[in-house]
Amino acid sequence: MRILFTSGKAFLPQNSGGVQSSTMQLANALIARGHEVGVMSKLIGGGWTELDSRIKRRIGRNRFSRDTRMGLAVYRAWDPTDAGEVVTRFRPDVAVVQSGETVKIAKSLEAAGVPVVLYFRHVEFDDLAGDPADLNSAHHIANSAFTAAKYQRQFGVQSTVIPPLVQRSLYETPSTRETVTFINPYPVKGRDLAFDIAERCPDIPFTFCESWLINDELRDWITTRIAKTPNVTLRARTNDMKTVYSKAKVLLAPSVWEEAWGRVATEAQFSAIPVLGSSRGGLPEAIGPGGTILDIDAPLDDWVAALRRFWDDPAHYAALSEAARAHSQRPEIDADHQIDTLLDVLHAATQDA
Repeated sequence: MRILFTSGKAFLPQNSGGVQSSTMQLANALIARGHEVGVMSKLIGGGWTELDSRIKRRIGRNRFSRDTRMGLAVYRAWDPTDAGEVVTRFRPDVAVVQSGETVKIAKSLEAAGVPVVLYFRHVEFDDLAGDPADLNSAHHIANSAFTAAKYQRQFGVQSTVIPPLVQRSLYETPSTRETVTFINPYPVKGRDLAFDIAERCPDIPFTFCESWLINDELRDWITTRIAKTPNVTLRARTNDMKTVYSKAKVLLAPSVWEEAWGRVATEAQFSAIPVLGSSRGGLPEAIGPGGTILDIDAPLDDWVAALRRFWDDPAHYAALSEAARAHSQRPEIDADHQIDTLLDVLHAATQDA
């Protein structure tokens, strides 16, 4: 099949995060099976990608530029909500519509005669720009049972649950088990609580690893707080997450946000790294028995005690580490199983259109 993934937000290399990583790994897996995959996304200003897009759009007199630097065709425009031009150029058999004005993009694809599958990856309904139930014959995927239930209650739609594809080979690695690792030091990810825990455990080294882009204001705040918490090291974003997990003993995931899943939990558990995380949204599904789950409003003492037990109780740690490894081997996050399930949904969408 010719499969088009779409997003009303920027794609790699202009933007990075769980959706972008999962989309890229899904695309690569589908390409490996002989399918042709393209991506349609929003263009944002700055850098070589924007300059290259500007030149190509001017020469071709197109709304969308096309580049292949990610190993597949990526179509970019300032406003990607009208997909007609990309449909003409890429000729998709089916489209997987993801975050960013989802319903608006899906309607334009349906109008162009393309079967649509909505992939719900978060529960911020304002981002949909419409009601999924208004689409003619769309099929639906959700990245967790939690997400599926939220959309069913809000819009009355049924979803096939496919957790984010996380390619094991990109993350699984031996670890020296020497740090507590926290990914993405944003307030919604539990930045303040993570710093509070680190401050209460001055003998334990913490690594905070950037993921989303950090603006000057946030960087100044983090730099000031790290000066007061010398056991915390800030690490720049990396495309090689093995170098992060190769030193991790515990993954800290105290998310305040209503997480739809919890991709970093899956990444860590591939290397038998257990997780200390919050009970927000779908994060408990990602953590499962391979860690400890606390309410985000639990007293700081409870978070510190839980981390101390990870760090100071070898038998407790060994049990959770083995549980993390076992949880990482469940069929629901096996890449081949996920691709098989996705293809079943895509085939059904083409038949029902």
